Amino acid sequence: MFDLPKSTVYGKTIPKQKFYEELNVPAALKRVFVEQIHKIVWRNKIAPTTTNIAKSEKVEEIHVFSIQLNQRKLDKRVLPLLDKGIPYHTLFLLEYGGEVQAWVGYKEPPHAVANKPGMYYNTQWFVPEALNLLIDGLDMGTVYANFVRQIAGERLGGAGIGIEEAVRRDEQRQKLEKQIAALEKKIQNEKQFNRQVELNAELKRLKRELEGIR
Repeated sequence: MFDLPKSTVYGKTIPKQKFYEELNVPAALKRVFVEQIHKIVWRNKIAPTTTNIAKSEKVEEIHVFSIQLNQRKLDKRVLPLLDKGIPYHTLFLLEYGGEVQAWVGYKEPPHAVANKPGMYYNTQWFVPEALNLLIDGLDMGTVYANFVRQIAGERLGGAGIGIEEAVRRDEQRQKLEKQIAALEKKIQNEKQFNRQVELNAELKRLKRELEGIR
């Protein structure tokens, strides 16, 4: 499994209610915590004080949280809520049925409000020994960027561009793909020929834009 230096081990269980009480979440989401999550463990703290990796201007520490589930799926609202309450760059390991899945919500640098992540990325479910995430880099910013790339896989492409630009392009790509899918459905349901022509022209424009950022 995702083996980190022993010096980074924290191993502190965090009561679920600590998150939903301090963040004042609605009752429906509190039930999600109770029903879907068995335990939250603050698993590791990757920092200059626990490793020989230097801090960077954008990333000072990376914290790893293990979330043991009562089912294989976690409500999509939970990780953004947890991230909101954690003022660090974070990785999440979801665990269920002897398998594990890594998640990360890309966080901008602290000066851009680090506890408000943007795009979320995740691996497939793996048996623990098959989840290979490596500490790669000489400073915390590079290590974090490489964690995001490892978890995101092909969605962020190669290492030729910086992580912020790669995530920005991916966000734009996801938005365009949704717009294209919605427009294609609209064209199928459109009865007026002139309107179909207009919509097809817009569809071609969106596809050209999408091709330009692939």
